[in-house]
Amino acid sequence: MKYLQSTYFFDYEDKVIQELIAEFNRDTLSDKERTIGIYTKVRDDWRYDPYSISIAKEKYKSSFLAEKTTGNCVEKSVILIACLRAMKIPARLHLGKVKNHIAVERLIEKFGTNELTPHGMVNVFLDGKWLKLSPAFNKTLCEKFNVEPLEFDGENSSFLQQFNSEGTKFMEYLEDYGFFEDVPLAFMVDNLKEHYPSIFDTGEEITEFKI
Repeated sequence: MKYLQSTYFFDYEDKVIQELIAEFNRDTLSDKERTIGIYTKVRDDWRYDPYSISIAKEKYKSSFLAEKTTGNCVEKSVILIACLRAMKIPARLHLGKVKNHIAVERLIEKFGTNELTPHGMVNVFLDGKWLKLSPAFNKTLCEKFNVEPLEFDGENSSFLQQFNSEGTKFMEYLEDYGFFEDVPLAFMVDNLKEHYPSIFDTGEEITEFKI
């Protein structure tokens, strides 16, 4: 299956990915248990950082991203997909556009909007069906903003924190760009330029930026 393949971006043969999955890649665990374990690890061991974005190809390799301590939604999804494929569990990248409603002042100041795109999540194939899951928001961040962390039970999709614990709207999906076999970097760059033209209208070549 193509969603099991190693690629330039999902380079799961690299030792850093192999070391990452070692505790879960045991015959005593089911695919469901492996998925839940590695999902939770990626969700919480990399702090979510939407303010640092790269468009350099080499910086989307899973082996590179796994050695960081932070990651945005796409980057954390790439790590998780590589780990799942390394354990022979089919996985693919799913992209869309979302709107955040809490703690968005910095985003609006820089981008002029609280819409984030492309937003990344993961599709995983378990027990004959594709499920959606999002490892973006680490548990400590969720606690800070009074949002329940997304748990994954291995049987149901878990990808949207619509409200915080007080019932205030937290996040909503605006557009669905579909799923991808590999990291569609050209599509992602075009998407960034379309939605955030002010970032790129400097007359200089930009490969990464922080806000």
